[in-house]
Amino acid sequence: MLDKTKVKVLDKVVVRFSGDSGDGMQLAGNIFTNVSAGIGNQVSTFPDYPAEIRAPQGSLSGVSGFQVSVGKGVHTPGDSCDVLIAMNPAALKQNVKFLKAGGVIIVDIDSFKEADLRKALFETDEPFAELGIDPRQVVEAPVTTLTKAALADSGLDNKSILKCRNIFALGLVCWLFDRPIESAKRHLSKKFAKKPAVYEANAKVIDAGYNYGHNIHASVSTYRIETEDPRPGVYTDINGNTATAWGLIMASEKCGRPLFLGSYPITPATDILHELAKRKDLGVKACQMEDEIAGVCSAIGASFAGNLAVTSTSGPGLALKGEGIGLAVMAELPLVVIDVQRGGPSTGLPTKTEQTDLMQALYGRNGESPVAVVAPSSPTDCFTMAFEACRIAVEHMTPVILLSDAFIGNGSSAWRVPDADEYPEIHTHDVPENLRDGSWRPYMRDEASKVRYWAVPGTEGCAHRIGGLEKDAVTGGISTDPLNHEIMVNTRREKIARIADDIPELEVIGDPNADTLLVGWGGTYGHLHTAADELNAAGRSVAFTHFRYINPLPKNTGEVLRRYKRVVVAELNTGMFADYLQAKFPEVEIKRINKIQGQPFLVKELVEGVTKYME
Repeated sequence: MLDKTKVKVLDKVVVRFSGDSGDGMQLAGNIFTNVSAGIGNQVSTFPDYPAEIRAPQGSLSGVSGFQVSVGKGVHTPGDSCDVLIAMNPAALKQNVKFLKAGGVIIVDIDSFKEADLRKALFETDEPFAELGIDPRQVVEAPVTTLTKAALADSGLDNKSILKCRNIFALGLVCWLFDRPIESAKRHLSKKFAKKPAVYEANAKVIDAGYNYGHNIHASVSTYRIETEDPRPGVYTDINGNTATAWGLIMASEKCGRPLFLGSYPITPATDILHELAKRKDLGVKACQMEDEIAGVCSAIGASFAGNLAVTSTSGPGLALKGEGIGLAVMAELPLVVIDVQRGGPSTGLPTKTEQTDLMQALYGRNGESPVAVVAPSSPTDCFTMAFEACRIAVEHMTPVILLSDAFIGNGSSAWRVPDADEYPEIHTHDVPENLRDGSWRPYMRDEASKVRYWAVPGTEGCAHRIGGLEKDAVTGGISTDPLNHEIMVNTRREKIARIADDIPELEVIGDPNADTLLVGWGGTYGHLHTAADELNAAGRSVAFTHFRYINPLPKNTGEVLRRYKRVVVAELNTGMFADYLQAKFPEVEIKRINKIQGQPFLVKELVEGVTKYME
């Protein structure tokens, strides 16, 4: 039994796991997150992958991190951590800057030999003193030694034993934060279901780490983290890419059309392809194509054939898909294009996050080629906005670009599995029965919405062809008439504009009497929400609004922006959304907070930026 006098009760806590890219920090962090979500904590994670695939072991460039915040009122992974786990000197050196003042550092002291210090470019044999760390903050745990001792009679070779070091650290952290060890073992059992010997080894090691915590409790306090009073239901920890895949499946069920994904692997979007490839049991067809162009073109073919068609990619892939998206605009076919944004340009920063594809999504095609653009705000919102992207695509017969990003695509949150009736039916725009007598033409449309009808090949009376050449507005035949071209351009533009009648209006949260409005879009929601809360708590009167629908904008956008003396747009680029709003509403002066470092915002950066404008 723990000595309860040493238990600190916290609303939320931030833990950062760090080590070499082969040390299993992502796995340890994910299991800790799942266990925390399972006992009612809100969670938010930030997997911080190294940019190099095979950096030298123990080097600074090979450090992998995983930060998670758990507790109540959690919207972000936290600016800094309460506890840092560093499996080697390089991990300590790269991550100590994320530690809160007075925070706890747990190190595998067995990995702090002279050779390890040299690899991490330490100049002395006193790494803690060299980094200015108070030795009272450090728990020097002999992780490697104790892992080997726990598995001495396991029959595993030395390399396999060393792979279990991360699970020892996980056990110690579970003790430190009063996490149920049996729940962690269930996740390990699921992870290693096909390797029972590996599971048994890790089960021994996590017990060893947990028990080691008991043995050092005299020098380290344990923490109890408060839980939310969650809405009844089944909860799970889910990352944004998985949530996106599941949202697509829900949309397929709700529109009665089979789901087809044509994609080419690209970081950080590949997990969507992986997840959907598993779902043949639900009728999903997921095809890995030979390149990005084949991915989008196969999806267009599937859409013409009556499927709910999707293609997924990241920044450079969106550029390659541009001509195909233009074809879908001309053909007026439903298509969902998922772009999990990363740092650019070109190959750029494949493992890092940015919001730098906005202008490409809005305008990155030749000619007048309007598409709908939406953006999820969190890992769990990826489910809802993937569903919404499909609904808009099908009900308005248009391509829709879903702008996710690496932060929310790889990050995770606690998610309540929804009931099927919580999401509406998606109504396909089929050719009416009275036009199936041979009088139907491909570009006949509902004049109220400007949406053309979707005729699946094989529908009697609806034989047709569509393609990339301009079509006659009445017959659907190829047309080079100048006035007809202008009619079709304006019709396609108006069709997208009328989607505004079918999306929610913009909501404002925070102080209703504020004269400053903080504005964001997409995956920055949690950081901006927290910054607005902190500003208001400090006596700074701030309101906050966040955009999930980019094109078209919500109908009340202008009215909301004009209500405030000061509008501050914060985004992870040089000001793309601010420029977009400024062009739409020139009477509103837009101020900006921008960051382009491949990293998400820190809340303190936002607080300081808004405060500067208010002063």
